[in-house]
Amino acid sequence: MRAPRRSSGIGAVSTVKPAPTAVPAAHDGALPVLFARWRPRAAAATVWYLRLLALLNLAAVLAVPFRDQVQEHNEGEYFTPYLLTAGLTTVLLSLFLAVAMRRRKRAAWIFNAVVSGLFSLLYVLLLLVPDGRFADHPLNYVSTALTVGFFLALLVARREFTSKGDRSNPKTGVATFIAGLLLGGVVGAALVQLTNTLSGAGFGYRFGYAVARMVTITPSGRVAEVIVVPTWVNAFINAMGAVLFLVVVYLAFRSPRGQELLSGDDEVRLRELLDREGGRDSLGYFALRRDKAAIFSASGKAAVTYRVVGGVSLASGDPIGDPEAWPGAIEAWLEEAREHAWVPAVMGASEEAGVIYARHGLDALELGDEAIVEIDEFSLDGRAMRVVRQAYNRVKRAGYTVRIRRHEDIPEGEMAALLDRADHWRDGQTERGFSMALGRLGDPDDGRCVMLECHDGDGGLRALLSFVPWGRNGLSLDLMRRDRDSENGLMEFMVIELLQRADEVGLERVSLNFAMFRSVFDRGSRLGAGPVLRLWRAVLGFFSRWWQIESLYRANAKYRPIWEPRYLLFQKSSEIPRIGIASARAEGFITVPSLPALFRRRHVREAVQGLPGQASADSRSGKG
Repeated sequence: MRAPRRSSGIGAVSTVKPAPTAVPAAHDGALPVLFARWRPRAAAATVWYLRLLALLNLAAVLAVPFRDQVQEHNEGEYFTPYLLTAGLTTVLLSLFLAVAMRRRKRAAWIFNAVVSGLFSLLYVLLLLVPDGRFADHPLNYVSTALTVGFFLALLVARREFTSKGDRSNPKTGVATFIAGLLLGGVVGAALVQLTNTLSGAGFGYRFGYAVARMVTITPSGRVAEVIVVPTWVNAFINAMGAVLFLVVVYLAFRSPRGQELLSGDDEVRLRELLDREGGRDSLGYFALRRDKAAIFSASGKAAVTYRVVGGVSLASGDPIGDPEAWPGAIEAWLEEAREHAWVPAVMGASEEAGVIYARHGLDALELGDEAIVEIDEFSLDGRAMRVVRQAYNRVKRAGYTVRIRRHEDIPEGEMAALLDRADHWRDGQTERGFSMALGRLGDPDDGRCVMLECHDGDGGLRALLSFVPWGRNGLSLDLMRRDRDSENGLMEFMVIELLQRADEVGLERVSLNFAMFRSVFDRGSRLGAGPVLRLWRAVLGFFSRWWQIESLYRANAKYRPIWEPRYLLFQKSSEIPRIGIASARAEGFITVPSLPALFRRRHVREAVQGLPGQASADSRSGKG
């Protein structure tokens, strides 16, 4: 559990950066104040310098005359500025360093400061050599000025680069470099064996030739005397060296992976906050997923739950707890994201939370709408509900019945059987859900959840619905599973049974599925919709063939719910694609084989040990 950080209250300023230092009256403080003012500008200048070098290197790769000129300079008596070497590898390295510097990574600053400092020292010494030919070329003065200027900007901006890297990065980078050289040397030696036109080169010579080409591009003269291979072999070995170099650089600068999970103490504190303020957000209970981490405000009255996926600190729903303490929790979460160079983002925030997040520098994009049914406003009467009423009556005449119970009221043996059926009906092997799914079923700590069991006329179990608590008198849909051979309209029948028998569980409101881009389908089908809106609706309709975007909207619209908008919150528009990929991974729509399995504490009662995998929300639920 992390130490809480101080909250600034709901009236916090819109930025979370530290306030600028007040200008001291004494003359002695003028220089530090000047440095403080120039630090952000110097940091930005280093980023743009690296971007410009990446552009120049790309131009040198594409333009042969420029490339020849740069190579001639580097191999002659005068040099180009730091990192301008006319190579594709340098293009990628410059871009990568620019991104790392923009995220204020300390490791990237150290790398650039050391290398540019050495180049600056070399250039200055060469210029000071008496009667040296280096000083005879005016371009060398330009190279020296640019490299030294970049180095000085790094020194001025040193305090701006505070983002920490993963502690395992150096060891991982070294291990990868050694393993990559060994693998590349073996592969290169095999290619040399197959294509060498000379004889007398043993494995040691072939291996040394490959390693030399990976590291220095050109082998030693002794090795070259017994090895002559086609150009494509040399190019392939050089490419392996370039790939290895970039992988090592990535591993050295990557952000911490953020593997913190919800501790037992954090879960207890979150449950206490939900007991007091759980009625504010229908997604609040999903903060108890055990593959999330929690960070609390200084007062302990609010918390943000999140998970780090691909360098994105992905929070979900609204902060938990008292809204007066939300700013403190948000500031602590954003500060941790800056400290580790994570991209902050929020999935599924309400409008109330979106306003608070916006005060802290986040922008909003509407994702869709959540369907909420108020029990006292729901009725099957009227022409608008005719289709739903007919489907409900048809299933009821077929002999189907629904049993409604709290999880804590279900005996262990029966819960074991329900878990088994839920796993059997799951759509695919991937567990889906993050922002709007609990990710477990039958855990003894979730006793207040509600289970709906649907049986056919012969008493066979044909479908399950599970809801999590939403405050004291609400429920939020978590899981939908059914037998594919069951009657059509079974889910609608179960939902209506719950709404009509709400008094059995003290129910006043129900949160159903989330309809992504609901407003597009709604407004796009109306008379007078513009061509852009119609085109957008057609595109979403096309993708609905695979991702059930429109069908989820239609399935929920039949209950005539209240639509509550949900938002994606982010800092920069350029980060939206990365956030989208991270959220798809978190929700289970994209599976990366190398990622560890989702941590979850399953049903731990001794009576159900050895059961098949736990059930969680799948693609049919729409939540997650």
